[in-house]
Amino acid sequence: MKDNKKILYLAAVLFSVIYLVWRLFFTLPLSGSLFALIFGIALWVSEVVSNFTAFILIWSKSKEKIFEKPVLENEEYPHVDVIIATHNEDVDLLYKTVNACVHMEYPDPSKVHIYLSDDTNRKEVKELAKQFNVGYAGFENNKHAKSGNLNNALSMTNSPLVATFDADMIPYSKFLMETVPYFMEDFKVKDDPNHKHLGFIQTPQSFYNADIFQYNLFSENSIANEQDFFSREVNVLNNAHDTAIYTGSNTLILRQAIEEAGGFPTNTITEDFQLGAKINSCGYRSISTLEPMASGLTPTDFQSVLNQRVRWARGVIRSIYNLRILTNPNFKWNQKLVFLNSYLYWWSFFRRLLYVFAPILFTVFNIRVVDTDFWILMCFWLPSYFLLQSAMTSVSGEIRSQRWGEIQETIFAPYLVIPVFLESIGITEKKFKVTKKSVNKSRYELLFVVPHLIMLLLSLYGLVKFNYGKYGSELLYGSVITFWLLHHIVNLAYAVLFSLGRPIYRKFERFYAKEAITITCLNHSYSLYTTNISEEGLSFFSEEPIYFPPDEWLNFVIQTEINSVEVRGKIARLMEQSDGWLYGVWIEKPERANKQAYFQLVYDRSNQYLPKKHDVWLTPLDGLIDNFMHHFSIKKIAAPKKLSKFPIITLHESIEIQNTSVVLKEFDFQTMVIQSDSVDIMQKQMDVLYKNVLFKLTLSVSDLSTGNYVYLVENIDELIEDSAFHSLLKDWRNKR
Repeated sequence: MKDNKKILYLAAVLFSVIYLVWRLFFTLPLSGSLFALIFGIALWVSEVVSNFTAFILIWSKSKEKIFEKPVLENEEYPHVDVIIATHNEDVDLLYKTVNACVHMEYPDPSKVHIYLSDDTNRKEVKELAKQFNVGYAGFENNKHAKSGNLNNALSMTNSPLVATFDADMIPYSKFLMETVPYFMEDFKVKDDPNHKHLGFIQTPQSFYNADIFQYNLFSENSIANEQDFFSREVNVLNNAHDTAIYTGSNTLILRQAIEEAGGFPTNTITEDFQLGAKINSCGYRSISTLEPMASGLTPTDFQSVLNQRVRWARGVIRSIYNLRILTNPNFKWNQKLVFLNSYLYWWSFFRRLLYVFAPILFTVFNIRVVDTDFWILMCFWLPSYFLLQSAMTSVSGEIRSQRWGEIQETIFAPYLVIPVFLESIGITEKKFKVTKKSVNKSRYELLFVVPHLIMLLLSLYGLVKFNYGKYGSELLYGSVITFWLLHHIVNLAYAVLFSLGRPIYRKFERFYAKEAITITCLNHSYSLYTTNISEEGLSFFSEEPIYFPPDEWLNFVIQTEINSVEVRGKIARLMEQSDGWLYGVWIEKPERANKQAYFQLVYDRSNQYLPKKHDVWLTPLDGLIDNFMHHFSIKKIAAPKKLSKFPIITLHESIEIQNTSVVLKEFDFQTMVIQSDSVDIMQKQMDVLYKNVLFKLTLSVSDLSTGNYVYLVENIDELIEDSAFHSLLKDWRNKR
């Protein structure tokens, strides 16, 4: 680590400790009401915990570890069991995951054993397993939920390594090749008691659709997925302590470690987190990689997201209690801090509410919860705040800004405080609820706005009341209160706009893909490149205008580095661009073999349309204004270029008809638009010879006020075979 970062981190910790000590001894409202004192103490404790969790991340960053993947000979790769856990997910969703699993690369494919672990014994899932020639592990009565399901599958398998995937998590073809090698050093020194074996390797949770924060806040081009900060930053930093968190999917685990830990635990609803911790307590290391090796489907309605977070919160808290983290002698002190940080995270939502209400209490209800004066506050608070924010910005890297984290906390806060509190005092939720991944929006989701709207109105009222009638130094002395009110108003405004939602129109996600494609139509073939692909379509780009007859089936051969995929489709739309034409294609549902190959082509990649880091140039205020304009239809959107099924060539060429000069304005293979001031020469049917190309035209529409005449091109099929016509097209293309 660079010395300047070390100095920054040390200064942030030092000044924060000084600030917190000052807060404890000199700012608590001892002369105020009992409520003010209790709130003041709670606020101070919240600041202590916030700083403590920040210190843990800073400490982990200072000890950051970089791992290099070992190189193996092909014969060294061991047997691997791949378990896909399913409960009630749609077979169509499972199909993608199973298909990806059977396409995973491995030196000896016979060593990869794939199992569909189904705890509802569904006939259609068994048929799916048969279709792909993979194992089926049926399970009765959903006993012990996901843990029981996975333990049942483990009892039917015996490979030394076990990969676990959720039903919606689609592994990339390189998953095994990128994870298995990390275990091989352990196999070579299996009997060395001084060697700390790798228990599991966790690859990041990644998603191919925009999450609800990206989508509802019109930020799918400017902020990373909300879970990326943990998966690609925090959990990677946990490598410093050999204690990466197991997040349940996209993971490769040593079977021996699972067995020593007693299998998947059944006394929690976050069996993944608890099993990972138990593996660590047995003396095994765990690491997390930076690059995603699978992508899944994140829920897109707030109720489903909220149910998911409530389950995670309750499960982690229960697991922390089950494991007796702080007193368990099997955990090292640094591991205890990692797991303690996971526990304290779920209290951040309670802390967020305290931070929001502290200035509201003072400005609206005249309740002082921090007793100090302006200049002393600035001396102690400002250096601490500035240095800690700078340190956390360094720790967070490019994935997420501190401010976006606060906005997300603000959105969740009113709904997670009660479940976290109830679980903490022993009122437990034991039933495992599978997160719905289908679109499930309803008008009742608008009710989620109520608590945020109340807090926003109170903050606005407090801002006006506090500053009304003040001038000069009075405004200066109240600037810290005003700062925090404005800070929370922005966060709460985001929360209100988030709750308004946003309609979802696209059924399947598009993936950026530049792949060689050969298009055959009638007797012509064209070699081009795709721009994107999805389950039901693709787009390709051509610098030259290409005519495809309406509703004609086109044959496509997409060539990748590994194989070629054949599909059929029709042109659905076409859009003119500055340097050519973008063709959108609807794909016919492929036959079984081609479907498997095509789905692998689509999903064996991350969605490059979604950002992997936040836009550092987009300020919270910029984003807020942009959201406001989007939600209330104020934003001016550039008019889209004309859509068609045929390439439109815009022209302004002078041609002659009956020795009279007219203007050829537009040509799209089906029609030709001619502008003429002379009505007499514009016949219903006529032949126009231009640069050795004969166009046979029939009048379709005329507009005498503009002099525009739209003619149908009757002989387009003949023209397509005419070399002079193609020379003319090239000439027109060069003039664009």
